[in-house]
Amino acid sequence: MTVIITEVTIDDLKVLQHMSHRTFDETFRPQNTPENMAAYLDTAFTDVKMIAELNDEGSFFYFIYYASEPAGYLKLNVAEAQTEDMGEDALEMERIYLLREFQGKGLGKALYLHALEVARSMDKTSIWLGVWEKNTKAIRFYERLGFSHVSSHDFWMGDDRQTDLIMQLYIEE
Repeated sequence: MTVIITEVTIDDLKVLQHMSHRTFDETFRPQNTPENMAAYLDTAFTDVKMIAELNDEGSFFYFIYYASEPAGYLKLNVAEAQTEDMGEDALEMERIYLLREFQGKGLGKALYLHALEVARSMDKTSIWLGVWEKNTKAIRFYERLGFSHVSSHDFWMGDDRQTDLIMQLYIEE
C-alpha cells in the first residue's frame, strides 16, 4: 500500500481538528474519566488554539495517508514552540498519532523517519518527546527507535495530574 506524508496547511484546519480529537480520544479514553477527557478535548483542539499552532513558525504539522485514506498526523516543534526548553539544537515530536485501524502497519515508524528527516534538514542534534508513563505500548515503540528516558514533566488531563516521560534521541551523523 502507498504511504504519503503531506504538510498540513490552515485550509486543513477542520480535518486536523477531527483527526486530533479522534486519535486522542481513541488513545486515552480507556484510562481516563469521561469528565477529564471532556475537559481536555473541549480546550485542546479549539479553532483559536489550532489556528495559533498552525500559524506558529516553530511548529509543523503533517498528515499521513495509507492507501489514500487519512491515517494520522505528526506535530513537530522547534525553538520557542517546544513545550519544554530543550535547546535550539533539539526538535520536539509533540504529537504522533494514528487512528486505531491504521496502527501496526509501520506508519508510526514512517512518521518518526519523517521527523528525523526534518530534524536533519534543520541541523538539529536531537529529537525529543513526552509520553504518558502509562502508555507502555508507545514507550516500547520509542525505545525500539533508540529513544531513552531523560526526565519527566506534568501533564494535566482535566483535574488529573499525570506524568509524561521525556524521551530523547541523539541524531547520529
